[in-house]
Amino acid sequence: MLSKRQLFLDHVGQTGPMPVMIDVSHAQGMFIYDTSGKRYLDMNSGISVSSLGHCHPAITHAVLQQTESYMHTMVYGEHVQSPQVGLASLLAEQLGSSLDAVYFVMSGTEATEGAMKLAKRYTGRTEIIACANAYHGSTHGAESLRSDEKYKQAFYPLLPDIRHITFNDFGDLNKITEKTSCVILEPVQAEAGVRLPERNYLQSVRQRCTETGTLMILDEIQTGFGRTGHLFAHQWQGVTPDILLLGKAMGGGMPIAAFVSSKEIMSSLTKNPMLGHITTFGGHPVCCAAAEACMRTLIDQPQIIDEVDRKAKLLKEFIASFSIIKEVRQAGLMMAVEVSKRKYLKHIVAKCMELGLIVDYFLFDDRSFRLAPPLIISDDEIEMAKRIFESAFTYAEEKYRR
Repeated sequence: MLSKRQLFLDHVGQTGPMPVMIDVSHAQGMFIYDTSGKRYLDMNSGISVSSLGHCHPAITHAVLQQTESYMHTMVYGEHVQSPQVGLASLLAEQLGSSLDAVYFVMSGTEATEGAMKLAKRYTGRTEIIACANAYHGSTHGAESLRSDEKYKQAFYPLLPDIRHITFNDFGDLNKITEKTSCVILEPVQAEAGVRLPERNYLQSVRQRCTETGTLMILDEIQTGFGRTGHLFAHQWQGVTPDILLLGKAMGGGMPIAAFVSSKEIMSSLTKNPMLGHITTFGGHPVCCAAAEACMRTLIDQPQIIDEVDRKAKLLKEFIASFSIIKEVRQAGLMMAVEVSKRKYLKHIVAKCMELGLIVDYFLFDDRSFRLAPPLIISDDEIEMAKRIFESAFTYAEEKYRR
């Protein structure tokens, strides 16, 4: 009889040749447990998803309560469903009057797709500008935004009229013209290795978009819901986009995302043609209930977000003290740890896993590993992480000292 691991490899579609292969038994709080009983301190949050940890009681209660009332009743946008209305109203309350129309979807990629369609429909233009080394999803439209032509060529033809600018290059902003429907960028570049915007960069993008009648799309799929030490990163950076993308941590572990705009812009999808964007499971009532519980927890317990920068400082100062580490870049608990020699990286990640701590790689930065723990991480759990990091750094350095 084949093992579960072999059945996984044989029948579950694979994304790469070397999956992590933790055989998950259960997860709670900061920890994931495998079927042998080994526990892993999750310093990755499933790529910034489980920001309130695993199986947060408020979220699991909301899910169970909603499943007892109703689940799917009709495709999105036809029935009045309390979880959708409650979540949309709460988001609008936190985002302000220019971001008061929420379109719920299932994933960040679909949010990107919807936003691209919305921008083209509203402006009547076809050109889209994205940043080099940014990741906005893997569907055909979202993949078209990727700058890595060597990677993309396997999927040609992709969308036409895509141009790229370099993040933080003020001179590149002249590429935004009256032909540009939208500029899509992240308030902090995530997969590039946590690259923060230089002073006034996002404001300059905003100004150029306003001058040319171009819509500014901010992708907060990774930075949203407290990850950077603020509910949303654009709020502390003092920039309001025309369209905002949300996802990942939004559902507290449930699959939900959204693109958000003004009622004026969003109404473009309701006529000429009707049904400009449709989705069967977007805004699923169970996912919306979980997302509202997640967001209300962050609002009602402000200490969770207020403590993010302090916790990040504890990690950053400790990690940066090792000679094997070149730099630690961070925006709250969104961190990139760059090693002094690339050969150290895989050994650090593997040793951390062996010792019961989960970290991950970046798509476009092969000299850094990712740290994005649940925001609820305690000081004791930070100390646990420090001990494992020290062992992993020592191991990697000694391996190449011999």
